[in-house]
Amino acid sequence: MNEKRFSKVALLLALQFIIMIILSVIITMTISKTTRRNSIEHMETIADERAHIILNYVENAENTLTYYSKAQQVLDLLNDPTDPEAIKKAQAFTEDYSASIDNVEGLWIGEWNTHCIAHTNPGTVGITTRKDPDKLKELQDAMLAAGDKVYNTGMILSPATGKQIVSMYKAVYDENGQPIGFVGLGIFTDKLINSLNSLSIKGLDDVSYSMVNVNDGKYVFNDDPDLVYTVADNGDISKICSDLKGTSAEKSGSFEYKSGNKKYISIYTYIPEYGWILMLDDTKSEIYSLTNVMRVYMVIFGIAILALLAIFSFINKKQQKTNQKLASTIVKNNKTKESLYTAMFKDVLTDVNNRVAFSMNLEEFKASREAPFYFAMFNISDFSEINTKYGNDTGDWVLVKTVDIISQIFKNSKIYRTGSDEFIVAIQADNSSVSADVVLSNVNDAYRKLSAQQNTPMGKISFSYKASVVKKSSDINTSVITVLKDMMNKDPEAVNGHITYTDMDQM
Repeated sequence: MNEKRFSKVALLLALQFIIMIILSVIITMTISKTTRRNSIEHMETIADERAHIILNYVENAENTLTYYSKAQQVLDLLNDPTDPEAIKKAQAFTEDYSASIDNVEGLWIGEWNTHCIAHTNPGTVGITTRKDPDKLKELQDAMLAAGDKVYNTGMILSPATGKQIVSMYKAVYDENGQPIGFVGLGIFTDKLINSLNSLSIKGLDDVSYSMVNVNDGKYVFNDDPDLVYTVADNGDISKICSDLKGTSAEKSGSFEYKSGNKKYISIYTYIPEYGWILMLDDTKSEIYSLTNVMRVYMVIFGIAILALLAIFSFINKKQQKTNQKLASTIVKNNKTKESLYTAMFKDVLTDVNNRVAFSMNLEEFKASREAPFYFAMFNISDFSEINTKYGNDTGDWVLVKTVDIISQIFKNSKIYRTGSDEFIVAIQADNSSVSADVVLSNVNDAYRKLSAQQNTPMGKISFSYKASVVKKSSDINTSVITVLKDMMNKDPEAVNGHITYTDMDQM
């Protein structure tokens, strides 16, 4: 018996452990998936933000060049490139204007054939930058195609300084809309790259930036300077460049790759205005660090659950004997309670409720005008003489038989033995289906059967009964018993079809 109980407990504990492990795995997978998605979305947001920083940096430089191109000193010089006064004013304005530009590599004015006539660095004045006719025409066509906008060549290595710059040109037109020259600007990218690197990302210390031109697949900038202006050899980058080349819609995404012994995740965002892809790269372990922490916590949680289940199993074994003793005691107590209840509220001989139970059940008699209660009392006449004449066994038989006959007539009503020789039936009626006439008819039927000759252990004998009925619609109490007795005492000669009846609501 003990082994079977232990097996059931052990099985229950094992089942609980399995359920907890399954739930832990599901929770871990769900949290890990959500955390990974949130980490990627967070990185994509950061990539978009950094892309806008680059875009604003370049657009500010273009706006700076546009404002410069509209200056009167620039127009005067390009209308008459040989005017000494115009040359002097334009050179002074160029030097003064460039002093207000952060990180400037060079600001200059050139004739349409790229002959420099004013420059941030005066030593550069007089140089022609495009001596090759094809290169010159390519530049001129690009500026004309840009119209009144800036022609941005992108990020290049400056021929003058050997450093990376954002190089841009803007054509200047005369009153007839004919190009008379252009202005040019070079902005070092060092400040931009340093600004990006200085922007920390909480929880991500190993982030690096790189940018690729989708038109040629070459790095615009990279943490490894040797890779700048070389074609990216990563297959994912090549495919992204191929897909985005020539498109004008912004796009973000991610891909994974392996370098050395480490796995990386690259988050990219496309800057269609210049055909650049900005990428943020970080180790997979750092981006998913929160996921890894969650997994550790869930493992610890699982171990804790296993330990608790083991402790519970140990305690359960120790308490099994105690529980068996307690169970035995409880069973005995319950039987004792049942015996006490029977002794207090039940008539042991007839197995119906006694007078104490009637008093206790008064609150259950929820009577109303629509559903009143009828109480019928049956009293065995001269019961003491029956015991004297026929013996107590016959008297007990009469009591049991009385209950049996009453129960047959009033199947759904409660019967109470309120005295040694009297019984009360509590009948709740519904005026729509049960009336006083119906109740009295049933009482008469019971009275007739009770008064008929009975086959007792002492032979066929007839017994006399008295009966009375009252109706009550509210405030039911033990006075019902008193009224019923008084009615029988006033009319002791009750006969079949003439049972005393009183409506207590009219009293």
